[in-house]
Amino acid sequence: MEANGRDNSIIIIGAGFAGLSAGIYAQMNGYKTQIFEMHNKPGGLCTSWKRNGFIIDGCIHWLVGSAPGSAMNDYWKEVGIVQGREFVYSDEYMRYEGPEGRKIIFYSDVDRLEKELLDLSPKDREPILEFTNGIRFALNFDQPSSDTPFLKKIGNSIRVMYTFITNGKQFKKWGKTTPQEFTARLSDPMLKDAINELWLPDFSMLFMLFTFAYLHKKNAGYPLGGSMPMSRALEARYTALGGVINYDKKVEKILTENYKATGIRLSDGSEFHASRVVSAADGYNTIYKMLDDKYADARTHEPYEKWATFPSLIFAGFGVNRSFDDEPETVSGFSYQLEKPTVVADATINRLSVHIYNQDKSLAPVGKTVMTVMLPSDYTYWKKLSEDKDAYNRKKEEVGKQIQELLEQRFPGISSLVEMINIATPMTFERYTGNWKGSFEGWLITPMNANVMMKPMSQTLPGLNDFYMCGQWVEPGGGLPTGVMSGRKLMKKICKEDGRKFTTSYK
Repeated sequence: MEANGRDNSIIIIGAGFAGLSAGIYAQMNGYKTQIFEMHNKPGGLCTSWKRNGFIIDGCIHWLVGSAPGSAMNDYWKEVGIVQGREFVYSDEYMRYEGPEGRKIIFYSDVDRLEKELLDLSPKDREPILEFTNGIRFALNFDQPSSDTPFLKKIGNSIRVMYTFITNGKQFKKWGKTTPQEFTARLSDPMLKDAINELWLPDFSMLFMLFTFAYLHKKNAGYPLGGSMPMSRALEARYTALGGVINYDKKVEKILTENYKATGIRLSDGSEFHASRVVSAADGYNTIYKMLDDKYADARTHEPYEKWATFPSLIFAGFGVNRSFDDEPETVSGFSYQLEKPTVVADATINRLSVHIYNQDKSLAPVGKTVMTVMLPSDYTYWKKLSEDKDAYNRKKEEVGKQIQELLEQRFPGISSLVEMINIATPMTFERYTGNWKGSFEGWLITPMNANVMMKPMSQTLPGLNDFYMCGQWVEPGGGLPTGVMSGRKLMKKICKEDGRKFTTSYK
């Protein structure tokens, strides 16, 4: 029992990265927590699934903070993710294959990238140098580990502060610039199209620069084994600290009394109570359904009414009886031009973006490889289809065969080598994670909401005490680092409310 009369119990909704991290930091600081998760395994969107001996990874391409010596690596160690994990650092981020044999290699190394782009389009020298120098600018903002010697840490802080003071306008400029706006200055049509495909066209360019900066410093590696081993590591760290996870338990309502959150009601009608309730679940379902929209003001509603989310998509996995050792290892795959525009489900595509997991032999039987394809697809299209289960399943099968035929254009004869096809739709994402509109990562950071980087979203709701939120719906930009940092930040806040000193430890 706390000095203020409340006990130290916390219920957490959702066992994704944010929920598990909040639970880990809560357990570290003497709180008694239990997590309720609608699925039967941890990780939320950081997940994978096995089909016919192949593991389809639905999340990870790179992990920022993979290298020791960075602040993010400290967080990963605190939650138990990086210990004993091996990372792969690919020389190429992505390949873009154009007509007549032209191609663009987006190298992880900024100097090689700059040369590649200048050789491709010398007439675009000015915007290309602006782009690559923007990456070099972002290199200055990687925070050091707590283990860094004091004087070196002070020197880094001074450098970061000086860079921000002298280049603050550049920081804001990139934050408010989208790839579409940047590429409007390019004269080479293929380079223009490539950069727009490299990143979501409406997303802030600032995050592209930081991603390439992390890749350049070899601080964004791919963890061998993919997503699920990392999620299991979080689960193990949480339970080792005394936390309890309740799987296959869907929260239907958050219970309130006298403007305080008091517990939860599950879909089976059972109720659980605690001194505090934290939702690390989908934001829309939390605010509008679990709480019946009783504790939201105009500021709370604004994102759900005006902001863009990461798009919903079709996620196709293929198990192929081929090693693909003759193809380069990349961080994010490659894209090639189709012979003609093709309608897949509800969207017309001109290109196919393919990720070959030839860097991770653990995802497939010996001599075989997993390939994935992500395509934009509207949530409402699949929502309507799902009303007829047979029609929904027929469309999934049709889409799988259609994508396989499109793969033939780049890999003649591949159809005879395909041993497994698995299609996930926006409804799949919704079914397993509850994510609003099947979005795979919450809010996009666009020029409209770029100011949230300076003034973060609230982790509480107006008029409701003892209730908190963490995760991608209160942290625009999404991603795994965001989930961990959001849970950590929340527990620092709760510790401060209770007059506790926030503490952490490595496993």
